[in-house]
Amino acid sequence: MTTPSSTVPENSDPTTQPLQLRRGRPWLSQLLRRLHFYAGILVGPFILIAALTGAAYAISPTLEKLVYADQISVPAADDPLPLADQLEAANTAIGHSDSRLSAVRPAPEPGDTTRVMYSDPSLGESESRAIFVDPATAEVVGDLTVYGTSGALPLRTWIDQMHRSLHLGDGGRIYSELAASWLGIVAAAGLVLWILRARRTRKPTAMLRPSRKGKGLRRTFSWHASVGVWAVSGMLFLSATGITWSQLGGENVTKLRGALSWETPAVSTELGGASATDGHAHHHGDSSSAEEADSAADHAAIDPADFDMMLSMGHDVNIDTGLVEILPPADADSAWVVQEIQHSVPTKVDAVAFDPENMEVTDRVDFSDYGVAAKLARWGIDLHMGTLFGLVNQIVLCVLALGIAAMVVWGYVMWWQRRPKRNPAKRLGSAPPRRALADAPWWGVGAVVLAAVAIGLFLPLVGISLLAFLVVDVALGLRTRRRERRAMAS
Repeated sequence: MTTPSSTVPENSDPTTQPLQLRRGRPWLSQLLRRLHFYAGILVGPFILIAALTGAAYAISPTLEKLVYADQISVPAADDPLPLADQLEAANTAIGHSDSRLSAVRPAPEPGDTTRVMYSDPSLGESESRAIFVDPATAEVVGDLTVYGTSGALPLRTWIDQMHRSLHLGDGGRIYSELAASWLGIVAAAGLVLWILRARRTRKPTAMLRPSRKGKGLRRTFSWHASVGVWAVSGMLFLSATGITWSQLGGENVTKLRGALSWETPAVSTELGGASATDGHAHHHGDSSSAEEADSAADHAAIDPADFDMMLSMGHDVNIDTGLVEILPPADADSAWVVQEIQHSVPTKVDAVAFDPENMEVTDRVDFSDYGVAAKLARWGIDLHMGTLFGLVNQIVLCVLALGIAAMVVWGYVMWWQRRPKRNPAKRLGSAPPRRALADAPWWGVGAVVLAAVAIGLFLPLVGISLLAFLVVDVALGLRTRRRERRAMAS
């Protein structure tokens, strides 16, 4: 993400020129450029796939509304039927199956359908079977599989799984964790290099836009750098929030949040219990409310009229939005839960639990009582998922993801453009010079080693891949030395 200086000769290589212009040995920029290069080349494919699938996921909520319009939209009516009548219709559609009633989402607005959700042993983790009911006629208009608290329908779920694991299960999540972890490191290194060059050239404003004068490597480099500096804050944000959903690094994030008491409070369903905390979130769905009721009592044993009563009682306590989910008791020792699921601004995620015997409030959680860290986590997840600011959020995420993908492609193009023109045997450019740490002061070496160890421990895949980079670098260095010795001997 460095940019060429306006004083660099036209035919020079803008990616190496700063080292020639600076006095002394600029070990930090040399080290960062080498790290930026290796990470971009070796992790670039993972970042590219994550960016493209992320762009698709960003607009998937809008696509979902178009593809499943018949299931989620019905003619608007001012007087909906009681939830009891709608549940009866859904139960009839389910029939005598192994599905168990796990949650109900009343139609939030006129023209929307009610979702009656059932756990099903034949479905995957965090998945539920949803029956879509017209609230005005109690007609069943759809039967689809939904995922997590986001209520993602099959298309969005497919894109989500592609973005998260390439449909390869938990093993496939290694790719997305590598991408999320290295995206932030590559972006941070590029930003520092951009700042160092801006200080030297004293023309930061000109470096904020692509150069139209250059061509070839110079032009590609300018686009890569200028787009990168505009996108760097978004890349750091996506990296930080993406890591929270990862397997290895995400577990360490959860432990850190627990140690600092930064967990997100969650309403307790234990009768007589206190509020629990949700220390980690499922990817693209935070904690799955339908999951919490996987062992719910059989739908035939639950009085559908209770859902109307619980919704009314929730409105009397702290539920004041149309986007609501009602969870029946998981067992005889559990409470009913009525919770808001509005993840846009203003955020509405209040929840209240009721004792099924005496209908008294056993616990409640209000978003206004969240700590600062918990609120930031909630907003960060929703911003990453494109729900916080609706369509605008989705468009910005899509553009950002496509920009990241373009920077990866430009990086590979520059690698090819830097090839020695007079040596046809070399089809790609060389890596930035070595010996950065050899030129560094003792405190610089110590700081780099400590930072590498700390990051490697907190983000294990970064540590493993960093060791792999070193192995590749040493192997290439030894091969180069052998070639030089053979050339000298001959």
